[in-house]
Amino acid sequence: MAKAETESQENQRLDKWLWAARFYKTRSLAVEAINGGKVHVNGHRAKPSRTIRPGDQLTISQPPYEYVIDVLGLQKQRRPASEAQLLYQETAESRDKRELLREQIKNEPLGFRDQKGRPSKRDRRHIIKFTRGD
Repeated sequence: MAKAETESQENQRLDKWLWAARFYKTRSLAVEAINGGKVHVNGHRAKPSRTIRPGDQLTISQPPYEYVIDVLGLQKQRRPASEAQLLYQETAESRDKRELLREQIKNEPLGFRDQKGRPSKRDRRHIIKFTRGD
């Protein structure tokens, strides 16, 4: 019995860890992201049941951002965000890239002209295309 408890402390399912570390709000969202190829473990695509251990490196893509983190600890339950942040450490390179991208997005001009009155036919087509997601 004691051996099973220590084994469970040494590794944990990837989907449970992502949920406990608060990268995803639900386990089903974590599973969807893993199956969609948005999560890699040590540079390889993973499955939700993949076990991770402290020392593994995860690459999590949450467009437009990408996180490269090192797993520091495991947690069976979802805890407050302050405790969840202790489970991982983001690499400095990843943090710098994210900050640079955040600044670029912030300074990027909007795609529509600033004009008064009704949108032109061309502008309406752009608006419709944008809202439909085409």
